[in-house]
Amino acid sequence: MTPEVLSLLCLGLCLGYEDEKKNEKLPKPSLHAWPSSVVEAQSNVTLKCQAPFQNVTLMLYKVNDSGYKQEQISTENEAEFLFTDLKLKDAGSYFCAYKTTASHEWSESSEHLQLVITDKHDELEAFSMKTDTRTIFVAIFSCISILLLFLSVFIIYRCSQHGSSPEESTKRISHSKRSEQEAAEADLSRMERVSVLTADPQEVTYTELNINALSEAASDTTHEPPGSHEYAAVKV
Repeated sequence: MTPEVLSLLCLGLCLGYEDEKKNEKLPKPSLHAWPSSVVEAQSNVTLKCQAPFQNVTLMLYKVNDSGYKQEQISTENEAEFLFTDLKLKDAGSYFCAYKTTASHEWSESSEHLQLVITDKHDELEAFSMKTDTRTIFVAIFSCISILLLFLSVFIIYRCSQHGSSPEESTKRISHSKRSEQEAAEADLSRMERVSVLTADPQEVTYTELNINALSEAASDTTHEPPGSHEYAAVKV
């Protein structure tokens, strides 16, 4: 075999190896968000795409938005895509891919990264709604507690009124009788004074005796025990 044939064979093998290498699919990169994939509106976030090789060109895509593309060429194996002053429209699903200097084909796409952007106004409204609900619940609970307290006091008061002992009832009855007797004695005293002032001395004797007898009988019933009776004979 001549040297020229050997050179041609070596050249063909090298070209075939390079074509085979070009047709190989590159492994997919990884995509991460820093500081987090859940961020507030008007804040900043960085999406970092990392490839397994150096000297690569990296591209960032957005799902359902074919016109969105961000490209970076890096001598390292990663690229950082910075988002500033985030808007709600920036939320969505992102992925990235890369290609090397020796390959003209893009790698497989990375796993999708869901970027979530929260609105401070919505959070404040949700917090205020929770606070209002809690305040209403506390107010209703306080009103029910006060109502139950007043109801308990009223029931206790009614039970104490109906549950008085027989001794207290007897005392109240005896006190009322004594008051009636004292009132009767006062009336008799007034009648006696009127009779003394208006009647003749000889004619008053019978009235005085009757009034005195009645007064003594009333006073004796209040001091003597039950069952004892005293009779007074009055002669004219």
